[in-house]
Amino acid sequence: MAQGKNDIKYLTPIAVDTKKKKYCRFKKSRIKYIDYKDPNFLLKFVNEQGKILPRRLTGTSTKYQKKVAQAVKRARHLALMPYVADLLK
Repeated sequence: MAQGKNDIKYLTPIAVDTKKKKYCRFKKSRIKYIDYKDPNFLLKFVNEQGKILPRRLTGTSTKYQKKVAQAVKRARHLALMPYVADLLK
């Protein structure tokens, strides 16, 4: 029997969730201009249905999230990217 309440022993270590720090890939790579003519790059910021992913998922800063959204909208307008898709990726 355990002699005290603090004498609990585990067979396997307890899994502790260590979240990876999100970073803005544009600040890290020092990218100033997001090219709307590159749909393969913009697909990283769009989900399977064609919706723009929010900053809390991508880790993009506010400044660059606005530029990404504008680039995706321009690419859609020029038919480089679809507005809606069933399985885009």
